[in-house]
Amino acid sequence: MFLGIEIGGTKLQLGMGHGDGQILALWRGVVNPSEGSEGIRKQIVNAVPELLAKAKVDRGALKGVGIGFGGPTDDTTRTVIKSHQIEGWDGFPLADWISDLVGVPSVLCNDADVAGLAEALFGAGKGLSPIFYITIGSGIGGGLIINGEIYCGVGRGAAEIGHLQVYAEGVERDYYMMPLEDVASGWAIANEGAGYMEGREYRDTPLRRLSDRDPAKVTGQLVAEAAREGDEDALRIIANAQEAIAQAICQVIVLLCPRRIVIGGGVSLMGEELLFEPIRRFVARDVFPPFAGLTDIVPAALGEVVVVHGALALARQKLGNS
Repeated sequence: MFLGIEIGGTKLQLGMGHGDGQILALWRGVVNPSEGSEGIRKQIVNAVPELLAKAKVDRGALKGVGIGFGGPTDDTTRTVIKSHQIEGWDGFPLADWISDLVGVPSVLCNDADVAGLAEALFGAGKGLSPIFYITIGSGIGGGLIINGEIYCGVGRGAAEIGHLQVYAEGVERDYYMMPLEDVASGWAIANEGAGYMEGREYRDTPLRRLSDRDPAKVTGQLVAEAAREGDEDALRIIANAQEAIAQAICQVIVLLCPRRIVIGGGVSLMGEELLFEPIRRFVARDVFPPFAGLTDIVPAALGEVVVVHGALALARQKLGNS
């Protein structure tokens, strides 16, 4: 039996299972950013015995813990390098801290890599290799899975597609190079929407109505809803994100030529019409011609528990014989 932990900027989840694609018990919590990393660690301390009791599992039955962390991690030191959302994690020895807490070995990895592992083993990439996973949520992350194993470069991660430079359009209508995450993440889409609203005070647009005319209430989801209602600004923002994602995917394909690209995260819930079909069309137009048609682009399959699935699978791979 293994314990899988997801530590994100807004969400904390712990799950029990054998790392075979089944979660036997799940604990969910909401992260309070103002409490920093210490607040999350207190939640974990309380959640572990609650989850063990819920699963009716004795602590002695645990073989190991897998951790998917929302930020870059270091394989050699088993530490967090940085969190871009929660204060207090920089340089923290998270794997050792979890091992001391639970009393079994632990393994630590970036959450997007861990989610990619889950989709490759149990989800939309099952049976195929290589798999490139992209999560598009508040930020953008990636993971490369080759023959069921996470590719980690020299030990500090790899496949950070959210930091690829793309040619994109800003609120001021100028085109320039910027990281993909600054164009197509949920935060970036919301920020663009708020910017357009402030410049369109004289117009009654769907986005203004959906957000009660308050730029602070604009979210990526509201921008997508406004686009479905024909809001010109929202459609422009979404089209900009589509093109940027397609540019990044073309770079991934020319370098790696994966068999399948799996896209998850909150922004992926925009669906086929607003996201996947345009991305596939733009990639088909711009991809390196010899590699055209070799890579599928599909939605993720495992939903909100994808990182927990991956953390359990990672623990099974790395600690199963411990």
